[in-house]
Amino acid sequence: MSVALPALQREAEEILPGVIADRRFLHENPELSFQEYETAKFVAERLRAIGLDEVQTGVAETGVVGLLHGHKPGKTVLLRADMDALPIDEANDVPYKSTKPGVMHACGHDAHTAILLGVARVLASKRDAFAGTVKFIFQPAEEGLGGAKAMVEAGVLENPHVDGVFGLHVAQWVPTGIVQARDNTAMMGANQLSIKIQGRGGHGAQPHLTIDPIAVGCAIVTSMQTVISRTNDPIAAGVLTIGAFNAGSAANVIPDTAQLEGGIRSVTVEQRDALIQRATEIAIGVGRGMGAEVTVDTSRGVSPTVNDPEMAALVREVAAEMIPADRVVQGELVAGSEDFSEFLNERPGAFFLVGTRSEEKGFVGSHHNPSFDIDEEPMSIGISVLAGTAMRFLERD
Repeated sequence: MSVALPALQREAEEILPGVIADRRFLHENPELSFQEYETAKFVAERLRAIGLDEVQTGVAETGVVGLLHGHKPGKTVLLRADMDALPIDEANDVPYKSTKPGVMHACGHDAHTAILLGVARVLASKRDAFAGTVKFIFQPAEEGLGGAKAMVEAGVLENPHVDGVFGLHVAQWVPTGIVQARDNTAMMGANQLSIKIQGRGGHGAQPHLTIDPIAVGCAIVTSMQTVISRTNDPIAAGVLTIGAFNAGSAANVIPDTAQLEGGIRSVTVEQRDALIQRATEIAIGVGRGMGAEVTVDTSRGVSPTVNDPEMAALVREVAAEMIPADRVVQGELVAGSEDFSEFLNERPGAFFLVGTRSEEKGFVGSHHNPSFDIDEEPMSIGISVLAGTAMRFLERD
């Protein structure tokens, strides 16, 4: 039997106080990437108490996987939340402020985990209403350390075989309560750019006897500006940023080395490859021309988050049955990146946003900021849309 989707929204609103309590507990007790041991323990205990058929811990170090079977065999849908926090000191003066100096849930992963626990609670009470299996994935290390890739490599897309994947992110740049599910590329890919310059140090009064890595670094940064303006197709969004320049320790000493750190953001894999190649060529070429040895590492990266249009349409369809249709949109391409792309590279699915920015309530702090906090009320929308999407997906042939 099929469940009326508005009923899911009402149920999500009923359990919201408990979901908020979970989110605040997690916010008070943040853990960094691949260190989410207590968070994983909390999640596993919750899933077992909810009554999932199977709960596995220690997946890709700290990940948790839960299985919920419907009333008969069918497809399998994967729902994912990330669990890691960031190395940031929280500036908010709230009762649920982080208790760990220098560690904070400044991106909303605490909300994602609490929302997915809420989805598990809702769907566990509806197992007679769907066929197939819901696989709940609580992922470590989304913040640039490859947690999604590690979970894929650990086999979470098999046993049972996953047919579709869905995930969400709270969004502080989207007005509260808006659901944004974009066809095709929803978020840009990102690759870290690490450039080491090996020069020859010496006295600041005798620069002619040195190969100054600081001068080389400055020339590289300036030349890098042409990567986007002259290599990139102007129709395709692209970003290259150098965010760190580290060299030297004294005013009268030219150092041996300098280190540049930055990133490249792109819409397609092909564009990413072209930008990386050109940036590498420029860095090495400028260094060679100035007598320095330059090495470039771009191995750490996340591909663009590309939604299957049919799956994104499914999310919008489900959302429009539970909230006003004018609050369900495709939205704009997001320059930020998400390693949920690792799942989307392997299976059809969609990643959507739930707006949590409220000027009226004062929730305006941006992601990765010490003042980040969210309007918690739309978490019920995240629960109902994710639960409803999973059920609708399993119903379809």
